[in-house]
Amino acid sequence: MAVESEREWTYLLDTWRELDVPEGWRAEIEEGQIVLVPPPGKGHNLIAGEVHDALVRCLPPEIGAYQTLGVEIVQSERIYVPDLVVVDKELLKQPDRGDADPVDASEILLAVEITSAGNARHDRTRKLWAYAHAPVPHYLLIDRFDEHGPTVTLFSEPVNGAYRRSLRTPFGKPVSLPEPFGAELVTDGFPGPR
Repeated sequence: MAVESEREWTYLLDTWRELDVPEGWRAEIEEGQIVLVPPPGKGHNLIAGEVHDALVRCLPPEIGAYQTLGVEIVQSERIYVPDLVVVDKELLKQPDRGDADPVDASEILLAVEITSAGNARHDRTRKLWAYAHAPVPHYLLIDRFDEHGPTVTLFSEPVNGAYRRSLRTPFGKPVSLPEPFGAELVTDGFPGPR
């Protein structure tokens, strides 16, 4: 069910802001509903930490990497909390934004999603579609459950709601991230599905 009016979206957004979500859980909005996402497992967290560390080492001081930042895809009335977001720190310092307000997805530089057994298809389809429509310039999908083996895919160049480029790399091979990241992501230690 899609949200039918601006008033309904405002109510949904206000409810999302005020939720007291259990430790480790995330609340997202999709198709007019608030969805609770359970805490990820150890392998998922290990990958998130490795990617976070790699980005922090190479990012310029004005850009930060965050693991619990809400991202609003305005045109499709969705809020996601990606596993990792790279954004200009100034966006988080703006006085007109409340502490619980999500960041507009069109303002982020990179969204990272790491699949879990229960959400892999969602990250490959719905989130790919939403981030391309935002448009988020880079979407890094770390897919532990790819049917052809664990992979990392970097999507870039969003045009008219679709990414024009994608570079798919199997776990164990390095992934080059373009500027402003300018990093080589080492995937040797990424755990596969269990």
